[in-house]
Amino acid sequence: MISMAAIVASSSAAIDNDSTTTVTQKEERNVMLNASDANKPREIQIGLPSEDVTVYENGLPAVYSSSVHKLSAHWRSDASLADMGLMTPSESAIATGNIAYSVSAKSEIGQKEFKGKLNYHTNHFGLQNFDVNLSGSITDNWLYTFGTYQNFDPGSFKLKFTDFADRTAIYHAGITRMLGDNGRISLFFKHSRSQNPGNMATAAPFVYCGDGSIEKINGFDPGLNSYVPAMQSFQYLDMPTGKMKTWNLNDAHENRANEISLITDYTFQNGLTWKLNAKYMDAPRANYVDFGGSTIANVTAADGYTLADGSAYEGLIEGRRTWLHFGKVRNALLTTELNKTFGNHSMMLGLNEWYYHLDYYSSSFQWAGTVNPYPTVLYANYVNPLDPSLTPQRSQTFGYNELSPEYTVGSENKLALYFTDSWKVTDRLKLFFGGRLEYYRMKANQIATPRFQGFHIGNFDTYTRDEQGNIVAVNHNIEPANVTKNKLNYAATLQLTYNLTNRFGVTADATVATRFPRISEYAGTGPTEEQYNRVTIPLIRGGIFFRNNWVDLSSMVTYIAKSNNIDQQNLTKPGTNEGKTVLLIYDIQTLGWTTSAELKPFKNFQLHALFTYQKPVYKNYSAGVTFNDGTQMSVNANNMIVKEIPQILIELDPKYNITKNVSAWLSFRYFGKTYANLQEALFFKGHWETFGGVNWDVNKHLSLGVSVVNIFNEKGAKGTISGSELISKEEAHRFNGNYMSGNYMRPFTLEFSASLKF
Repeated sequence: MISMAAIVASSSAAIDNDSTTTVTQKEERNVMLNASDANKPREIQIGLPSEDVTVYENGLPAVYSSSVHKLSAHWRSDASLADMGLMTPSESAIATGNIAYSVSAKSEIGQKEFKGKLNYHTNHFGLQNFDVNLSGSITDNWLYTFGTYQNFDPGSFKLKFTDFADRTAIYHAGITRMLGDNGRISLFFKHSRSQNPGNMATAAPFVYCGDGSIEKINGFDPGLNSYVPAMQSFQYLDMPTGKMKTWNLNDAHENRANEISLITDYTFQNGLTWKLNAKYMDAPRANYVDFGGSTIANVTAADGYTLADGSAYEGLIEGRRTWLHFGKVRNALLTTELNKTFGNHSMMLGLNEWYYHLDYYSSSFQWAGTVNPYPTVLYANYVNPLDPSLTPQRSQTFGYNELSPEYTVGSENKLALYFTDSWKVTDRLKLFFGGRLEYYRMKANQIATPRFQGFHIGNFDTYTRDEQGNIVAVNHNIEPANVTKNKLNYAATLQLTYNLTNRFGVTADATVATRFPRISEYAGTGPTEEQYNRVTIPLIRGGIFFRNNWVDLSSMVTYIAKSNNIDQQNLTKPGTNEGKTVLLIYDIQTLGWTTSAELKPFKNFQLHALFTYQKPVYKNYSAGVTFNDGTQMSVNANNMIVKEIPQILIELDPKYNITKNVSAWLSFRYFGKTYANLQEALFFKGHWETFGGVNWDVNKHLSLGVSVVNIFNEKGAKGTISGSELISKEEAHRFNGNYMSGNYMRPFTLEFSASLKF
């Protein structure tokens, strides 16, 4: 997600880089400080739910979409990068069609002299991370670069079925032909292999207190104990074939991809610059696993749960949910741009031709586990709806494909023409404007049928009993149907900066971007023809800025909204493990105010400070669900605060240069009260995410660093509370002191780094 703070901090960068350089650099430095995941850029709040983590490498998406092929499986901030910056939401809207705060990275291409970079990272949990890049010249006109990134991360607790919570290897190589002093042509190859089973280990049980705080359950420390079972395998119903299969916990996490890219830029004698960037990427394995939860309850022997030896189990259990995702992804991407300065105009004309092919499905199942480290998977008598005898069988898994199994095979294509103009009207007035027109074609095989227990592709029967107890067969013919859409998307931006004095001025801008539902949104039941509507995201801002030799200050009011947001929600019947999946289409509106300052009050010290107040609310958000016993329940979140998004944000980033070669830094981020369910019933109180460190440039070749994540070892939970979707404000008091489960921050982590340049 994008913060309004970040938007304000970089609001005029496209018009007047001098006015925001220090702020933008500060944001760049902290973009990889992620309190949830050390391997990808942080998702900073914008007031809207995140659509994607957006990273562009050499002007092209690092991954076209991380909905299936995850960003961290194919891209890391490593030594192969020459530099890394940011695109403002307005710039991103025009160049890519998405309003997003986007990382923009460029690859090393080499240089005449030999150069090497070696980075090493470790932490007190046993992380071993090696990252090396070598570059130089073959002849005067031929340059080379190659290297590797290797991550051996055991995580902050032991996963008994594997040695690593993240094992990622990326290999890259490139060769460049210099075209005199005017340009170059580069050819890059990249291979990635990644297994990240730690992604399914991000939840923990806790006691929910009515004041928004949590308490640890005896014997379980979030972030230091595993809520993933030690058993090696689960039975599941394969959604495409309808066959029962076995999933081993160390499977279904593998990602492999190969990428080849061509990067070209050339400057003609008249000052016209031409860039052409293209790449082809093939990921034959793009797999991952999700774990979810529902209700934690106390059971007795009468409830029928047993251990492997058949003895009755009594105590706490949680209904757990698992989704196995299997994908194959290919994309062919091309972007070309022309840049030219005409007097007071700096103009750009660009073209995108982006093709994406997706072959994806998922299978889901449920199980009941004990509430302790390395939970035991319990047995119970479950009825398999595919069994004509309908005799309950002793099993560890049930509810096969009842909860949002997904499927889609198809492609989408974006062909877009866009332009921008940065116009210095006078010494005081500057304008930046641009537009984008995109032809969008989406062709997908979709299964619009509502999901149910036993769901799979094909013609098959499920079995039930009628009121007289007779076995009744219910026939299902589940087949994908093709959906093809040809639409026009557009984006436009207009920004104005006016200096009233040399130090004080006003700025305002308006940006709008539209899109139609993407192929990934058809993996579930998808929108029907009646629900298929344009998604519109308008962003309007206005404020003031002031700068002198020790302060750079900006303050803005921002409005951002999103219409026809598509979401698939698993709704749990309160107090049970039963869940149903519903498709929701709703709007969100956010009004906010942000003030950001870059301060240099005395020599060797600088402070980036930022405050945001925002109020994101749901609009047109309502849904109903019918459970197996006929109980009907509804959720109405109209005008309620959007879950997981805080209303108050504070960032404090001080840095002090102790000596010429030694610096100390801190990064404190405060996230205010956030709601943990849809109807403002349950919430987490505000918390701080804290980082700090000391860097020492020993000499021009060697740099050393030590840093701390979660300095105060906060145990605050974050995200949503499993199983709480339908809880209302009136019921909230009943859940004070209840056992629940949810996500948490990374625990206190001591990190060490060394960087060698040669």
